[in-house]
Amino acid sequence: MVNFTISSYFENKIIQINFRLEGKVAIVTGGASGIGASTVHLFYEHGAKVVIADIQDNLGQSIATTLGKNACYIHCNVSNEEQIINLIDTTISKFGQLDIMYNNAGIMDTTFESILNTPKGDLERMLGVNLVGGFLGAKHAAKVMVPNKKGCILFTASSCTKIAGIASHSYAVSKYGIVGLTKNLAAELGLHGIRVNCISPFGVLTGSNIDEKKKEMFESVMGAVAEDIAKAALYLASDEGSYVSGMNLVVDGGYCVVNPTLLNVYGAKHGEII
Repeated sequence: MVNFTISSYFENKIIQINFRLEGKVAIVTGGASGIGASTVHLFYEHGAKVVIADIQDNLGQSIATTLGKNACYIHCNVSNEEQIINLIDTTISKFGQLDIMYNNAGIMDTTFESILNTPKGDLERMLGVNLVGGFLGAKHAAKVMVPNKKGCILFTASSCTKIAGIASHSYAVSKYGIVGLTKNLAAELGLHGIRVNCISPFGVLTGSNIDEKKKEMFESVMGAVAEDIAKAALYLASDEGSYVSGMNLVVDGGYCVVNPTLLNVYGAKHGEII
């Protein structure tokens, strides 16, 4: 009888480890590609019912169809409040609850302009998707979570909030806003049992942006792949992160804490490139 009890205990522990989101419902915005798609798959593998929110209808629907009945795709432009409301309402109607809201959708500049040449429209476009989109997602997810006294809200920020000069001014402003929003929401919503955190990647290699030149550059600075960021999201969304809130989790291979200048100078003097 003792052996049976011990065996059952460890079997239950194994199940908990393998299915860290069992019984939970998650929304992932920007879930049709890149970090979002990797997160959708990982959350699903760990037992969550997942709603993929995106404007890439073909990609999003394809993922949902592949995963099956515990996943669905909903078209959603995160900068549109009515579409966010529909996203939340449809999720509740289909799955009956919302436990995890991952505000991952975002855009980035393809060029780096001086502040002297940056159009106002670039800033407004970046804020509209990256910051306002996250704000609206958190707002309407919180309306569902507060009465239940539990929930997890996540954002994708950027390592540009930790080190200067690696992103455009407009992009940096939008991501710094997310970090500030994360901390403010953690203070308010923690009173209702809701945890709020953000994840700050450096360069992320995804299927849409990999070429040999980029691959070499990112590998030289320990560039991540989308699955690395998804694993961070899984930790924060799971019960393992139950006492973590208000955190900006930087996932960048140590890039932001390393200044290679001295090592490079030393190496150059000795005929080496470090």
